[in-house]
Amino acid sequence: MVTEPLVIDDIEDLRTYERGRDAYRRQIIELKRRRRVAVGPFVTLVFENRETVRFQVQEMARAERMVTDEQVQGELDIYNALLPTPGELSATMFIELTDEASLRKWLPKLVGVERSVELRIGGGAGGDADVAPALPEASHEQALTRPTMTASVHYVRFALTPDQADRVAGGPVVLAVVHPEYRHQTTLGPETRRELASDLGA
Repeated sequence: MVTEPLVIDDIEDLRTYERGRDAYRRQIIELKRRRRVAVGPFVTLVFENRETVRFQVQEMARAERMVTDEQVQGELDIYNALLPTPGELSATMFIELTDEASLRKWLPKLVGVERSVELRIGGGAGGDADVAPALPEASHEQALTRPTMTASVHYVRFALTPDQADRVAGGPVVLAVVHPEYRHQTTLGPETRRELASDLGA
């Protein structure tokens, strides 16, 4: 499935957006609920699609009071890179630590965590699962990667074969973090699998 990049006409001007923002935010909260997967105590992935990315651009334009096409296009150029390409899933990974002590403890320990995430597709009833490893989103990797401390937000992609994509909706699908310092996994529910299958055109 081809996800069309967002263009200027997809982004409402500030006054129009403000009028409908409350209802739109409620829609996005519900959409993200189906696309959000917690893995262990403090790692969460939100699988992105065109609507979640559009919301981010709208909110950025609102926060920064962007009124020119040039300003909005700059944000589109950044956020369109998060859209999944055919055969891919795209996700924002959050390390959800809120206090300074936890950040100082865990961010150095989790260097490389963005390369330690995998989707395991199939494998029910004792069979082996197919594994689709996460790859950092190239345009953001250099800015987020440091040798001694990880960032609290990463952008990752999963490239699936056509056979893997066809099997996502039916499951089972497991999202796992296999970092030496953080090993947890979550089995995706049917709502989330349907969302991801839709991204894949399956």
